[in-house]
Amino acid sequence: MTETRKLFHEELDELHADVVRLGVMASEAIEAATGAFLDADLGAAERVVAHDAVLDDLTHSIEDRTYLLLARQQPMAGDLRTLVTVLRVIHELERVGDLMVNVAKATRRLYPQPLEPKVRGLIDRMREQAGVQVRLAVDTFADRDPERAAALSDMDDVMDDLQKDLFRVIFAAQATDDAAIQRAVQIALVGRYFERVADHAVNVAERVAYMVTGKFAPRRDVGPAL
Repeated sequence: MTETRKLFHEELDELHADVVRLGVMASEAIEAATGAFLDADLGAAERVVAHDAVLDDLTHSIEDRTYLLLARQQPMAGDLRTLVTVLRVIHELERVGDLMVNVAKATRRLYPQPLEPKVRGLIDRMREQAGVQVRLAVDTFADRDPERAAALSDMDDVMDDLQKDLFRVIFAAQATDDAAIQRAVQIALVGRYFERVADHAVNVAERVAYMVTGKFAPRRDVGPAL
């Protein structure tokens, strides 16, 4: 292996490690944002919003270095797929962070009213499911394991069912005054944010499958992006 190729693969390994680090940060954002929302903790919510800049900075750093490698090395086949996958995956993970910022901001909008027990329980289960799916997606990338993509796709149905359950609880309350309606809307949006996080996790796994095999997974039906 030439010195140039050796340096290229070292830089590729650094990118790979930083993508995994970004994924860990996205997972931590899920825990922090949901904790703030469930506990009506405004201070914790503000910290989630502020910390999103760190995720954004790392995303941009990875993106810049990836484009430099593409321009300098003009990689072929597997290496090219890896770099293209990196660009796709980091934006999926960055979007997870953005969605958790939305959850944190919902904390401010609902403050100081506590959540109903049924709503609280469902949101906590959505947090758990989103965390599992994002961690599995990051592990899929870290280990370059396309077999996990199918498992993640199956898990997506679990999140869809949780979102439906949340909507049923919200609509069963039959809110009539403006404040109650706005509150129901905010909670419904939070459920939607978690559902989108699950979709982003599946997208990461599908990109990894492409990176390893060179084949795209069949297209899934997903809702409009948020």
